Amino acid sequence: MDNGKSKQGKQTSLVNRRNFIIGAVLASASAIAYTRQPEIAEPVVEAEAFDKLVPKAFGNWMSLSQGEVILPPPDALQDRLYDNLVTRVYAKSGSPPVMMLLAYNNEQDGVLQVHRPEVCYPVGGFQLTETRQIGIAGAGRSIPANIFTAKSPRRTEQVVYFTRLGNAFPRSWSEQRISVMRANLAGDIPDGMMMRVSVLGGDQQKALSILTEFTREFIESSPRHLQKLLIG
Repeated sequence: MDNGKSKQGKQTSLVNRRNFIIGAVLASASAIAYTRQPEIAEPVVEAEAFDKLVPKAFGNWMSLSQGEVILPPPDALQDRLYDNLVTRVYAKSGSPPVMMLLAYNNEQDGVLQVHRPEVCYPVGGFQLTETRQIGIAGAGRSIPANIFTAKSPRRTEQVVYFTRLGNAFPRSWSEQRISVMRANLAGDIPDGMMMRVSVLGGDQQKALSILTEFTREFIESSPRHLQKLLIG
């Protein structure tokens, strides 16, 4: 009988010790997970301050009254996809007007992400050509970007845009999600910026030359804070 009680006592002691070890491991894992929770990398930019950062004139370009700039669908705007949204139309002698949209949010996660133009243009009644990858020179670097043609019964628009999430410049939804995950694993919730520029007309090659040069001049002429938001 004593041997049975002794054996039972040892088994109980082993179970308690095992439970204690498992509990300690789980507690340590929880503590590590808590300490490694992603944190917002960049502060919020007030809307008025952001608007003031965007130059109304640079080089030979001057901003005009707002034209028919295609905005994202209303539900996207209302869902806090963008803390900051500025639309401008710029013109200079000898060039068609350039429509520009800047959208910024200091917090990009798995749900809240920059709204890509390939989504909002079809909602506006446009049919799109296949998106083509390009590079834009600006501030001593090559910025990964996209170009596509958007057609509606009323007009044809050539669209160039790039998105920055943290230190990455994703060209697709999949790249965008991967960029967010990588930043999260590094302990950050990245900020996100999209710059979109477009001109009316059917000649994509001519538009590409105008839009890439416009974008380069805009970035290089922007205040340092805006330039950081644009290209990191």
